[in-house]
Formats: sequence, C-alpha cells, structure tokens
Amino acid sequence: MPGAGVSGGDAGRLQEGFLLDRLVERLPSAPGELWAGDDAAVVRPPAGPLLLASDVVVAGVHFDLSLVGVDDVGWKALAVNVSDLAAMGCRPTHALVSLTGPLAEVDVELLFDGLCLAADIYGCPIVGGDLSAGPCLVVAVAVAGDGAGPGEPVRRSGARPGDVLFVTGPLGASAAGLALLRAGRAGEAPELVGAHRRPQARLAEGMAARAAGATAMIDLSDGLAVDVRRLARASGVGVTLDAVPVAPGVELVDGDAEALALGGGEDYELLFSAPEPGPVVQAFGAAGLAAPIPIGRCTADPGDRLRDGPLPDVGWQHSW
Repeated sequence: MPGAGVSGGDAGRLQEGFLLDRLVERLPSAPGELWAGDDAAVVRPPAGPLLLASDVVVAGVHFDLSLVGVDDVGWKALAVNVSDLAAMGCRPTHALVSLTGPLAEVDVELLFDGLCLAADIYGCPIVGGDLSAGPCLVVAVAVAGDGAGPGEPVRRSGARPGDVLFVTGPLGASAAGLALLRAGRAGEAPELVGAHRRPQARLAEGMAARAAGATAMIDLSDGLAVDVRRLARASGVGVTLDAVPVAPGVELVDGDAEALALGGGEDYELLFSAPEPGPVVQAFGAAGLAAPIPIGRCTADPGDRLRDGPLPDVGWQHSW
C-alpha cells in the first residue's frame, strides 16, 4: 500500500504499519467493494470493455521539487494516467498508487492531498498500491477504466486520408509555465504556471470526440509534433497541419511561441481525427464544451508537413 500521513519532520514515525494505517483512513471502501487495507482490492467489473493504463512520474525527469509542490506531483501522477483513458474516449473507475522515495524527506501527507484531490475530481478512487524506500521520489499509478459508450474505445490507429485533425485546446501553456518558473517569473502568468503544475485530463472532451465518431485519438503529452506523428504512424496515414494554436501568454517566454506549442509537451489536450467537422461541433456543443480547433488533415501521402514546409522534429523523447 502507498504511504501517507507523515511529513518530513516526523521521520521517527516512518514505519510501514503507521503509513498503511494512515492511508487506509483516507481511502474508505465504496459499498460492495474492498479498497485499501487488504492484500488486494476487490472492485466491481465495468459495464463495458475493461481498460488498463499505467504511468510513472520521477523526480528529476518529470518534475522538479524546487519548482512545484509535492501536492502538485501527486495531482500530476494521477491526472496523466486519467488522460490516457480520456484519449480513448473512456472514463476511469479505480487507481492503484505505488510510492518509492526517501520518505523522511517528503511530506507524504501533502503528496496524497494532491493525489486524492485529483481522484475526487476525476471520479477515480485510489483503491490500493504499494510503498518502498528508494533514492528518489517516484510515484507510479495504474488506472482501470470503463469502455462503455458508443462504438469501441478510440484507438490511435483508425485515422483515414481526408479526416480532419482537431485539438481540444491551444498548446504551449505548460512548457511556457515551466520556463517562467525556471526564470523566477512565475508571478507574470499564473495561468501558465498552473498549466504546468496541475495538468488537466480532458475526460469530457474525449467522450464527446468518441460520440462524434472520432477515428483516432491521442493525448498530447510529448508535444504536438511528436504525438501527431505517432497517430499518423499507427494509422498508416500522412498529415498536413495548417495551424498550430498557441495558448494565450506563451509569447511572454523568450523564443518562438509556436515552437513551444509544437514541442513543449505536457499540454494533455487531445488530438483526434474525424471525417467531418459538423458532428464534432454538434457533439461538443451538446456536452457544453468549447468546439475543438481544426488544425489540418490526414493524407494518403505518408509524410508530414506544417503548412508549406516540413514538420519540425521537436518534442520530448527520453534519453536512455
């Protein structure tokens, strides 16, 4: 089970039993289910296909605790996993959280404040997990989801030549927020800093895109240029982008705002393809959502272009 309830000043109380007891207090079971406190959680199966996703956030790779709060880390760890389900037009049902790190140096209670807030907002209760000592803070989350809905969950691989490409919102805010934090300029644009510290999973938008007949979808975790290529490769199509929507305020960061929108990453907006704009606009409107932004089309030519030139090779890639 993950550990919670101890701040860095309570190192003498960092015993596994105490941590487990504190977490169980925070995660009571739902009626008819068994959550934290036993050898395994017992939950009810979903109405539709069962979806499973997992992701980790690692200190020094995915976050810098000199720039963000440990509660932000907890939020992000859960939200980025929920975003993977949003990218298939599905909703989350349960999460497992595993924590590794130097617990005497981490405010674990605050970490779980962020985790539990995200769990409440996204309707994804934490039902168990694990904890271990380790050299750096790592939060690993696995989520289960319910694939019930119109048609099958949306994959990356269904786009066809002629499909329109949409994004659910403007891009570059998270990368700009990180740049401002690093420059000591966080007060200039709190909304950009917030986009970096607390990324939003677009659950409602994913379900609206699915209802509208989206043929392929992916969340923009590593940058538009990288992720549109992933969708195109999985679908066996090419892409031509006519526009790159840039989030308001990104121009405050020195450099090319469009480059941040293309390659900055961690926006967690959804990129999807659909045959026609009409049903998409209608479905988003019926859900009370802003219409997504058309940015280009899928093509039979396997290449990728930005307006009249090549699509830049930018975006996040792990260096092994």
